[in-house]
Amino acid sequence: MPQNPAPERATLRQTASLITCDIATGERQVVFTSSDLLFAAPNWSSDGRWLVVNGDGQLFKIRAPGAPDEPGRPEQTGRPELERIDLGPIPAINNDHVLSADGATVYVSAADGHLWAAALDGSDQHVITNDHGETFRHYLHGLSPDQRTLAYTGLTQLVGDARTTTNILAIPVAGGADIHVTDDEFVDDGPEFGPDGRWIYFNSERASADPGHAQLFRISIDGETLEQLTDDERVNWFAHPAPDDSVLAYLSFPPGTLGHPPDVEVLLRLRYPDGSIRDLTTVFGGQGTMNVPSWSPDSRQVAFVEYSVPA
Repeated sequence: MPQNPAPERATLRQTASLITCDIATGERQVVFTSSDLLFAAPNWSSDGRWLVVNGDGQLFKIRAPGAPDEPGRPEQTGRPELERIDLGPIPAINNDHVLSADGATVYVSAADGHLWAAALDGSDQHVITNDHGETFRHYLHGLSPDQRTLAYTGLTQLVGDARTTTNILAIPVAGGADIHVTDDEFVDDGPEFGPDGRWIYFNSERASADPGHAQLFRISIDGETLEQLTDDERVNWFAHPAPDDSVLAYLSFPPGTLGHPPDVEVLLRLRYPDGSIRDLTTVFGGQGTMNVPSWSPDSRQVAFVEYSVPA
């Protein structure tokens, strides 16, 4: 399930690089690199000014390439740096976080197993999700276009059993009753709303008898209509629809991969509405590379994190 890059990775002397990639040309631009903080999972703010990542249980932002200066802030000169976002009393977070369209709020998954909302000006932090006991945990991935609903993976540890079940659920951002979008024995993860709000995109093992063989799907928000989007030998995770709905970006792991581990060579792929698939770039990463919505607001670029190959 989604989590921070494993602590033991620090002993491998890796670096993390925040990269943007133009989907038309495949051209990469390195925004920031660190060997001190193995950050992960970039969001792009809807005004195009900021990229947001997590690391060491905290959240950070950094000026996006070519972004205009923010009113009231000094003009940026030199190399951009990470700025920590104050999350107040929220427990350590993992790499599941989503920004509101107005840029005022971030929604996060925390170490207590719950989803929280945090005002980016520090004025408010509060729990959104309901308490389903110690065997249940929430992992956030999507926010509806109308800003009213969060989509998350609900993980239940079966009592007296090492197995878990994962389903796709939704909950109002204001709090309230949980809505089961899927409710079955299949391994489902990574739910993200499409731009029209009619579909939730996710990855699932429901189409294969082989453990770990996830493919991409979308399901109507009422759970009535299900469509399979990929069907190949690779293991496909984290479907991210572009804001203009023109293309879908996702991570594709090597055949036979179980889950979405770190430190493997993955493909960042694009799926178009006609079903055609294009390899955009190869990335050493996986877990932490692109877990959350990562598109620029103009649908021309994606952001991801690449990790150095361990020595």
